[in-house]
Amino acid sequence: MFTGIIEGVGRLASLEHRGGDVRLTVDVGTLAFDAVRLGESIAVNGVCLTVIEYGARSFAADASNETLALTTLGALAVGDAVNLERAMRPTDRLGGHLVSGHVDGLGRVERIEPDARAQRWRFSAPAPLLRYIAKKGSICVDGVSLTVNEVDDAGFEVALIPHTVAHTRFAHTQVGDAVNLEIDLVARYVERLLAGRAE
Repeated sequence: MFTGIIEGVGRLASLEHRGGDVRLTVDVGTLAFDAVRLGESIAVNGVCLTVIEYGARSFAADASNETLALTTLGALAVGDAVNLERAMRPTDRLGGHLVSGHVDGLGRVERIEPDARAQRWRFSAPAPLLRYIAKKGSICVDGVSLTVNEVDDAGFEVALIPHTVAHTRFAHTQVGDAVNLEIDLVARYVERLLAGRAE
């Protein structure tokens, strides 16, 4: 589990095709990387990956065809910035919201507008996901826990404060770019429970 509070921005060091899927090597950049272990989970742009090798300042992880098909990882180029978060510990503060690192779908940056010192970002989202996105609810975009300001039938808006832009890959994200979306876990389970009651 993760919180959606980005701990560092790294870069894709290499992307190696292996038998139909991909091995990623990530330079951890500003991520604190002490006491890393094999098998540890690290979220890369909101995608939970398993550390299979590591060095002093990098790690490697395999991405399956399912992961490549449902996320933006397969479209990354060497040198691209990536948001990084290590899995939460039971003693951590939950500063964002509960995030699984299991991407539900892709959105796209539609608009970026200044709003005093902050920025208002609008994202498109697939129709099946929009039913789970609520005004003032939580959403995870490229691994970042954000509060939804507005939502309609085509997408949603969030406000990004200067700190968020400066300390995430949003500093490199542009209009038209695809982003990974993970809906709030609570919404998913509430729907499942209500469906069971209706049956």
